[in-house]
Amino acid sequence: MFKQYLPFIALIIFGNIENLVLSSQGVVAGVNPVKLGIASILCVSMWLIIGTLGTQILIDYVDFIEFIGGFAIFALGLQAMIQSVRGE
Repeated sequence: MFKQYLPFIALIIFGNIENLVLSSQGVVAGVNPVKLGIASILCVSMWLIIGTLGTQILIDYVDFIEFIGGFAIFALGLQAMIQSVRGE
């Protein structure tokens, strides 16, 4: 069962790191931590469902999906770091 998810292991690891970066950015910006936690749990749960169903349907496109996901994680991380350095 877990064998089908092995091609996505990098996205899983770096996606979780990205979630931590974005959450910390929200806390630094002064967002209510309870609301931020609830929103984070809802989004992670939604992506778990979408990812599970999507993996089963689109397993033939694993390389393309991994590239797009990796690029999105990189772009969001870069955006968060730039905003942190600028003090926004």
